[in-house]
Amino acid sequence: MVFASLIFLFLFLPLNLLLYYSSKNTTWRNWVLIVFSLAFYGWGEPIWITLMIFSAVIDYFNALWIEKHRGTKWAKLGIYSTLFFNLGLLITFKYDVFIVDNVNAIFGTSFTSPGYGLPIGISFYTFQTISYVVDVYRGDVKAQRHFPRFLMFVSLFHQLVAGPIVRYEHIANEIDTRKEKLNDFSKGVTRFCIGLFKKVVIANIAAEMVAKYMDADIGGLSTGGAWFGLLMFAIQIYFDFSGYSDMAIGLGWMFGFHYHENFRYPYTATSISDFWRRWHISLGTFFKDYLYIPLGGNRKRVYLNLFIVWFLTGMWHGASWNFIFWGLYFFVFIALEKAFLLKLLSRLPKFVSHVYALIIIIPGWVIFYFTDTNKLGAYVERLFSFGAANAWDVSLTNDITNNLYWLILAIALCMPVYLKVHNTIENRLRKPVHFQVMSMGMNLVFLFLCVAQLVGKSYNPFIYFRF
Repeated sequence: MVFASLIFLFLFLPLNLLLYYSSKNTTWRNWVLIVFSLAFYGWGEPIWITLMIFSAVIDYFNALWIEKHRGTKWAKLGIYSTLFFNLGLLITFKYDVFIVDNVNAIFGTSFTSPGYGLPIGISFYTFQTISYVVDVYRGDVKAQRHFPRFLMFVSLFHQLVAGPIVRYEHIANEIDTRKEKLNDFSKGVTRFCIGLFKKVVIANIAAEMVAKYMDADIGGLSTGGAWFGLLMFAIQIYFDFSGYSDMAIGLGWMFGFHYHENFRYPYTATSISDFWRRWHISLGTFFKDYLYIPLGGNRKRVYLNLFIVWFLTGMWHGASWNFIFWGLYFFVFIALEKAFLLKLLSRLPKFVSHVYALIIIIPGWVIFYFTDTNKLGAYVERLFSFGAANAWDVSLTNDITNNLYWLILAIALCMPVYLKVHNTIENRLRKPVHFQVMSMGMNLVFLFLCVAQLVGKSYNPFIYFRF
């Protein structure tokens, strides 16, 4: 199930809220969330519910073991068990085909991989439980002794299938003693509607044009069309994922949870380092806190540490060489920035730094898009074949003209325009009730536009479900 669907909007969520708030008993509310979260996850692939619950059981007992044997060598067994089990799950279900194919290619063997289907969200919930057990080992949090509460943390449908990666320490108190507030609920509805608008009205329309240009016959594609398709993908992936994160954060507020921000206008970055402090923040901080710093961080072997982190960041996104190339692509520029480029950029106007960042970021998405390296090479060649006869085409002109206002809106929303307008209006309205009425009106407008789009079109992809 996805948030941007009529079943979720008009059946699942209203019923969930109705049953959740039908009692003030915390145990009842927790079980409502657990049942609905499992139903949400199992909507398309119910078989994988057992895998997620089994993973939760393993990490639940590992944390208790660590706390029981804290300060002794036996505590490390809990860490080793968690890492072995969760990384084993990822290797088995996500990388089995990739590993077997590469072994066969290198050694000329003919092994056959099991070819398991990829359980939705496995990359997210395994990272969450790993971080939980590590934090218990470090003494940052106490082990959760009530298994249903821990299962609720693992399975919360708000962020289960596509993040943000929620650490236990961020919501530990809210799992046990959260307080739902009307103001938070109202803010959550607004945040959810904004995210839904970004996903349905911006990302889905961009996705249609991505399919038209990037999935087309590359040989017949104009250079302008190739760049336009790539720009559409840059728009799609940002609004798709940030929209989902907005909806997840909004849902959290509705139920008394406060998740951390996952995007901060990344296309306004002035460097690649700055971009990755703004894009998928929960993943970046996970790799920083649980891999980069333990490896030595900035204290020793800095560039080797960066290489390892970005190699694994790329690999986390998918079992294909293009994702590894994509991670290493950004490693090169981040290493250059750490060596000397950031100092140089700091002396230049911000506009120049911003242009530099976009020049690196947007072409990088082509590496991310094509899992077929032959198609990737052909598309890159088309991007930079400016001297060719087919530099532009009439169809491209028509698509830009027909979608010009939408394109202007999409680009504007990549910047904090909405936030500034929102704050200005809130400050100028004399009474809070006036702002609340205006917010309710905007939410209804967003919801109406999204529902109309969902009813009228069936094309509703979501990129990060494959992770």
